[in-house]
Amino acid sequence: MKVRVDPRLCQGHNRCISVAPDLFDLDEEGFASAIGDGTVPPDRRDLAGLAVDNCPEQAISLDAGS
Repeated sequence: MKVRVDPRLCQGHNRCISVAPDLFDLDEEGFASAIGDGTVPPDRRDLAGLAVDNCPEQAISLDAGS
């Protein structure tokens, strides 16, 4: 499973960082991106889903096929 952040939609609310700081990174302007290639460890999948649910801009998605 991989997490992805659409940079066109992210508005820098940073709720994803609050929920799962080890899955997301912030740039110098405060916009989020997935750490590394976005791979979500099995024990962090619930938090990745919570980050998706908490993004007010719906900028975060999960790819279950990866």
